[in-house]
Amino acid sequence: MTKETPTALPDFRNLGILLRITVAAQVLALGAALAEAPAPAAAMHVFLGYAAHLQPPLLASLLVLFLAAPRLSTLSYPVTAVACIGIAMLVSALWQAFLLRQYADLADGGLWRAILLAGLVAGAVLIWLDWRTRRLSPALAEARLQALQARIRPHFLFNTLNSVLSLVRSDPGRAEAALENLAELYRGLLADNRQLSSLGRELELARAYLDLETLRLGERLRVDWRVDHAPVDARLPALVLQPLLENAVCHGIEPSPEGGRVGVDIFARDGLLNVVIRNPCAAEVVARPTPSRRGNRMALSNIRERLALHFDAEARLSAHRVGEEFVVQMVMPLLPTSAKRGDGKAEP
Repeated sequence: MTKETPTALPDFRNLGILLRITVAAQVLALGAALAEAPAPAAAMHVFLGYAAHLQPPLLASLLVLFLAAPRLSTLSYPVTAVACIGIAMLVSALWQAFLLRQYADLADGGLWRAILLAGLVAGAVLIWLDWRTRRLSPALAEARLQALQARIRPHFLFNTLNSVLSLVRSDPGRAEAALENLAELYRGLLADNRQLSSLGRELELARAYLDLETLRLGERLRVDWRVDHAPVDARLPALVLQPLLENAVCHGIEPSPEGGRVGVDIFARDGLLNVVIRNPCAAEVVARPTPSRRGNRMALSNIRERLALHFDAEARLSAHRVGEEFVVQMVMPLLPTSAKRGDGKAEP
């Protein structure tokens, strides 16, 4: 275990993790069936027999781990790993004992063999999940984050400074406010953003960015904020709002001489944080392939990957046209400030 890649158990309340554990166990059962079957044609019959014995204790073990996840997250990795393997072995023993008592002809292999196999499968799955976590983090996560951070258009700073210079003499107060917004925005971009941020902080950066764009676009850029009921203490990946708003301005406002309206709707519902961003989407703009449109797809892809790194299958990002609007919706679990992640440490 290194300082850069601390070992931590998976989040047993994460749907993606539960699905991976289930699939991994079935793959191990299939491998054992292929090794044991006298002929390839008989492997499926052997596999179905293994699956019938494996599936009930596997699902029961996952249910116990799901219920015990908050407690397990407070323990050290070695203790929790042993506890997970012990839970799998205990549940398997209880299941096998039930089979021996009720259906002796189905309890093939005996009690101790079932316990040993459960321990080996649980250990193998934990090792695989740990390897996967180390492979994805931190190198891949940091690379994706740096790519996203660098995605603010290179000429954005140039345009902003030009707008500020035009205000220095005519409206020095507004020029000073613009420089403060610019400093705040780049302070957020240059910060260590590997941890989850708060929605309140992300809204501050988003407002700073849109205030700067308003200097350049003037009345062409209008923003509808519907965030009165937004949970400002909710946790989300850093720098996900600003790139989406940049796309909305770049593709929905700039191409139109009349400009348009960007809608920002953020709310909590059914334990999920919802972020919906709308911008005008004229047909002629959609039909014209430009490098900026490719950049838009790249930004959405990067955000999807970052959501997956933090929330796995529990988060999603969709983008589609609705009439003359382009709508981006981001949904993720609603985590309060005090929420703990899989390593048992509270988020800052």
